[in-house]
Amino acid sequence: MTATAAPGSGRTGDALGALARFTAHTRLAAIPQPVVTKAQHHVLDTLGAALAGSASTEATALLGLLAASEPGGAGTVWGTGSRVAPRAAALVNGVSAHALELDDAGGCDHSGAVVVPAALAAAEVAGHPVPGARLLAAVIVGYDVARRVLEACGGYAPHNEAGWHSTGTCGPFGAAAAAAAVLGLDPDRTAHALALSASFSGGIWAFVHDGAMSKRLHAGRAAEAGLTAALAARHGITGPRAVFDDTWGGFLRTIAPGSATPAALTAGLGDRWRVSRCSIKPYASCRSTHSSVDAVAGLMADHGLGPDDVASVHVRLSAFIHGMCGATACGTLAAAQLSLPYAVAVRVALGTADLTAYSAKSRASPAVRSVLDRITLEVDEGMTGDTEPVITLTTRTGACHTGQVTDPLGSPTNPLDGAAVTAKFHGLATRVLDPAAALTVAGTVRELPDLPDVRVLLSALATTAAAPAPSALPLPAGPCG
Repeated sequence: MTATAAPGSGRTGDALGALARFTAHTRLAAIPQPVVTKAQHHVLDTLGAALAGSASTEATALLGLLAASEPGGAGTVWGTGSRVAPRAAALVNGVSAHALELDDAGGCDHSGAVVVPAALAAAEVAGHPVPGARLLAAVIVGYDVARRVLEACGGYAPHNEAGWHSTGTCGPFGAAAAAAAVLGLDPDRTAHALALSASFSGGIWAFVHDGAMSKRLHAGRAAEAGLTAALAARHGITGPRAVFDDTWGGFLRTIAPGSATPAALTAGLGDRWRVSRCSIKPYASCRSTHSSVDAVAGLMADHGLGPDDVASVHVRLSAFIHGMCGATACGTLAAAQLSLPYAVAVRVALGTADLTAYSAKSRASPAVRSVLDRITLEVDEGMTGDTEPVITLTTRTGACHTGQVTDPLGSPTNPLDGAAVTAKFHGLATRVLDPAAALTVAGTVRELPDLPDVRVLLSALATTAAAPAPSALPLPAGPCG
């Protein structure tokens, strides 16, 4: 097949061409070892989140829909024993990875749930063995491209404040890059894949008002979109050469007209690796709630406080975080996971903010409800969108204790170590996999740089699921909120 001219090829300083060459030519040997190790942590973390999420309401319903129309395909639906078309597998696995809000953050924003499903689905249709080093390099490049597109939109806060959910809008670029790299597309076809992915971009924050399941779909759709774009480019379908140009219909001008920073697409390309700025989440909630959870935990530990000692909790926070996570509704799992007051309440009442704290039983708990009723939020207009909240606990004796955590657990500046990431993986994966199968997955991810063929990993992920643990079953709505 004759290669089609790449969008923007031959144009000086063209960002699309630069990203395409970066994607096509990056090899694992050229990436610093700390970046490679961190990427392995993120792959393992994504797989754990997805395996646990495969039993979620959203993933189960979606798989039922797709299995009826596309049964017996080449794509592995992780932890279920089911196979569907590869693009459908990327969709379901992406939804599963994001379903329990335990996937990583800080990329596009949920890069793992977008990039890893697309990369592994691409490996299943590559038509040749895909070495683990190629898969891992593709994942790293995917994280990079997805985040760069978000930065070019002006960054997380302005893009999301405009109503766009960056996982769905910027994620397709990262998924397309990862899939193109796995497939071994040359720079020309990679450029077309990236350009095509722009037309599949979408996702709005309307879910925040009622905890709708659409949030989970954004990750899966982005993974599916990127894979589709790469496969289309592989077969000679072209994308727009002006996709990042400042022209009518260009992606940045259309989706970020007031905040676009085009230079961010290529600044430090191949030098500052964006996976290094991503977080691995210890708590089953929106990343913007985590510093508050840590602050509450620290204050209670420092002053020897128990749940009954806390009379009230005051949270001073930015308008941005308040708008995103200020609601108290917890009638659905998604709503509770987007609620900063709920995250604080369960940490006070239950001593944890892990997945069990978001079960239907916990959401209906009178103890949690009692604390929730004693939490007040104060918007501080002087705080920027990335300023962490300030927590003040008032005890029943009248003492006030104030704290702020600027580097929450799991953040790049306060990371989970390898042992903690592995422990989190096993805790999640064994909800649906036998422990032996989970060990195989973890061991294979650890060996990725030297693995001759990633089908070993796909085979382990295809293991028929065991009966889900009760806390991993679909969670019905509770009465709270």
